[in-house]
Amino acid sequence: MTGIFASTGIKKRHAARPLDWYLEPRGWPERTEVYMEVGADLFVEVANKALAAAGCSADDVDAVVFISTSGIATPSLDAVVHARMGFRADIERVPVFGLGCAGGVTGLAIASRLAQARPGSTVLMVTVELSSLAFRLDRPDKAHLISTALFGDGAAACVLRTGEHGLALIEGAGEHLWPGTLGIMGWSMDPVSFGVILEPNVPSFAATNLRPAITSILGRMGLAPEEIGRFVCHPGGTKVVAAIERAFNLDQGSLDHERGVLADFGNMSAPTVLFILERVIAQGLPERATLVTMGPGFTASCVSLAQTA
Repeated sequence: MTGIFASTGIKKRHAARPLDWYLEPRGWPERTEVYMEVGADLFVEVANKALAAAGCSADDVDAVVFISTSGIATPSLDAVVHARMGFRADIERVPVFGLGCAGGVTGLAIASRLAQARPGSTVLMVTVELSSLAFRLDRPDKAHLISTALFGDGAAACVLRTGEHGLALIEGAGEHLWPGTLGIMGWSMDPVSFGVILEPNVPSFAATNLRPAITSILGRMGLAPEEIGRFVCHPGGTKVVAAIERAFNLDQGSLDHERGVLADFGNMSAPTVLFILERVIAQGLPERATLVTMGPGFTASCVSLAQTA
């Protein structure tokens, strides 16, 4: 397994539990308990940071979009943390499951449409993924070995509102689902936990199919790939990052923040692209940037950002 881990480009990752926890047999009850506890703590932490950065409080939030695919909880975590956060009783909850790595971008799109539908409202989007809870010692197949080498835990949040002020304007969004590709990525279910479904040809699939799909989505917004100053892409792994650069005719190494976040945190699934966006914003957003990711379906998701006035 040493070669698999050495080729990921990952230097550090975070996990919900100390490493020894993963060496013992764990079933659904133990994994779900950790998801509820650590997931709720992360939700509160990143949500409060986002609200503080936006200059508002939990009492201002009219709707919360919660994205997660690495655990199952009913009621969902947005309800579990309701009292801790201080949300109003009339807050609208939109929990979304099953988007996987595409969740960060699709969640932004859903939240933006909610904010646009009700001008003046405040929408909080939160994504929490504890992918380490799917690590399995009883499944030594290639898909599980690769996922154990790639994935880490993380969370992110952002606030969306109508108006002239903010970090960026969401000017459009869209998705593309390729027929006959259900088996590329996802979960299987068994008595122990989630089981990883992960085809090894994701990089080659991205290199061949991603650009036409994103070009079509941008076209519906009246844009072309040549008008995008920076593609902000989910780094499924180093091979996927290189494939995306080839797909969009970018110079090798152009997706530097993608590689940097992958090295520092691993693939955190849905939150990862928002970590990258944070670094791009700190460096200075170009006139137009486009978030791109792929996930179970098999689906490409895209959100176009423009500088605010």
